[in-house]
Amino acid sequence: MTRNEFTCDCNVIHQDTVDKVFRKMPNEDTFKKLANLFKLIGDTTRCRILFALDQNEMCVCDLANVLNMTKSSVSHQLANLRKSSVVRCRKSGKEVYYTLDDEHIVKLFEIGLEHINHKK
Repeated sequence: MTRNEFTCDCNVIHQDTVDKVFRKMPNEDTFKKLANLFKLIGDTTRCRILFALDQNEMCVCDLANVLNMTKSSVSHQLANLRKSSVVRCRKSGKEVYYTLDDEHIVKLFEIGLEHINHKK
C-alpha cells in the first residue's frame, strides 16, 4: 500500500457525523487526566506491580520479593499509583496491603494485556 491510499481526497464535510462527535467530546481536563493515567501505567515497573496486584492483594514486602526490587523502590511506585487512584491500600495491624483500586483499573489492565497477548 502506498501512503496516498490513507489520505482522504474528498472535500465534503459530513456535518451530522462531525456534530455527533463534537457533542460527545470531553473537555480538555478529561483528556489530560486520561493521558496522565496512561503515562502512569506506561512504565514497565508499574506494569509489573499492576500484574502482581491483579493476581492477588499484596504487601510491599511480598511485592518487593516477587519483583526482585527494594521495598523502598516499590513503596515509591505504589505512592504514585495510589495518588492517581490506580491502587488502594488497607491496613491490617502493622501491615499494609495493596490491591488494584477498582474494577475499571482491573479491566483496563487485563484488556491491555489480552490485546498484547492476542497480537503474538
